[in-house]
Amino acid sequence: MPPKFGDLKRYCEKNGWIMIRDTDHWYYEKALSSGEILRTRVSHSVCKEIPANLWRKILKHQLQITKEEFWKMV
Repeated sequence: MPPKFGDLKRYCEKNGWIMIRDTDHWYYEKALSSGEILRTRVSHSVCKEIPANLWRKILKHQLQITKEEFWKMV
């Protein structure tokens, strides 16, 4: 099942991400113990599926987790 933007929002809210802005999208940040700051943005279209190519980029570069880790934490 492809994730929806609502799944990504729920992940952020459950896993210590802080909403820093609510404008055209919801913008979230998470500070890691290493000092690195992760950032992601979530569309307000929570019922829309995230396109596969975008989802791969979000997992790898923004969340820095695997899809299996994501689904365990949603």
